[in-house]
Amino acid sequence: MGKVIAIANQKGGVGKTTTCTNLAASLAATRHSVLLVDMDPQGNATMGSGVDKAEFGHLGYEVLLGQTPIAEAIQTPEGAGYHVIPANGDLTAAEVELISALAREQKLRRVVEPLRERYDYILIDCPPSLNMLTLNALVAADSVMIPIQCEYYALEGLSSLLETIEDVRASVNPGLEIEGLLRTMHDPRNNLANDVSGQLLAHFGDKVYRTIIPRNIRLAEAPSHGLPVIGYDKTSRGALAYLSLAGEMLRRTAQVAA
Repeated sequence: MGKVIAIANQKGGVGKTTTCTNLAASLAATRHSVLLVDMDPQGNATMGSGVDKAEFGHLGYEVLLGQTPIAEAIQTPEGAGYHVIPANGDLTAAEVELISALAREQKLRRVVEPLRERYDYILIDCPPSLNMLTLNALVAADSVMIPIQCEYYALEGLSSLLETIEDVRASVNPGLEIEGLLRTMHDPRNNLANDVSGQLLAHFGDKVYRTIIPRNIRLAEAPSHGLPVIGYDKTSRGALAYLSLAGEMLRRTAQVAA
């Protein structure tokens, strides 16, 4: 059975989508089958995977509301190595409809559940807010990976997300766990970044990945080419960091299984 991981942070610009696409590619490079589910109406993970979000009209909307089978929505972008359920601005309309729907927080879980047997990992890219789409992702997921930029406001946003995760665990998804906290866009020359990094380690311990994602121009350039960074420049520091993250994740999973 595949593992479903929501990649979430209510704060934008922390490397959430970058992490989703590049972790998907890195896991695929280690011979794991991976599905990326884009739940962000901005569709950045879709475009960054080499899929044109404008081609799919109401597809994400129809899948989430059960009007189109999810198997019909799966795309196979060339050069990515993983499959994608695309998203675009029509997901915003789906969120509005969900507000009045029965079992509204369960929609994505029902859609994704049959795909667990097909994929080793299903990664969900969440919007940068704690809205109904993010709630659906948290209910569908086994665990949450939290990318964090090591800056002052990051810790404040983190506390709100952790409260939401606790609420979801207490009400509709008791098995939801913290997969790990990932330090992104890190510059070791920045004293504040080092201080915040130290605070995260002190407070969360082993939940913080040892892998740190550096600031890297290749990571920033890759989405404009519709590629994850290992398809754009596999020798870059960004590519090596995400491959390291995938390896660390797989080792953790193996240790738990043992």
